[in-house]
Amino acid sequence: MSRISVIVFSRSYANSSWCLDELVKIMECKRTLRQMVFPIFYDVDPSDVRKQTDSFGEAFVKHADRFLLDMDKVLRWRSALTEAATLSGWDLRNTADG
Repeated sequence: MSRISVIVFSRSYANSSWCLDELVKIMECKRTLRQMVFPIFYDVDPSDVRKQTDSFGEAFVKHADRFLLDMDKVLRWRSALTEAATLSGWDLRNTADG
């Protein structure tokens, strides 16, 4: 079992339902198993992740249409993103390779 999870948020991260499902699981492990979680914000503003704006907001418009009959899933994704984005992590927007 993993003790540490590193989440790399990129502009296209929220387009992937698989990534979002994994994020929900990671955040559940953080709460129940005290797993350490470290977010990396690669070329994205942490507030866009937290508030689901910009590319994250665009992805959720599509998810709302696609998962119209399972909005609980979409709400879990939103909650997990908000929770993960409030954690202390690394913002790589203004680095030479980020």
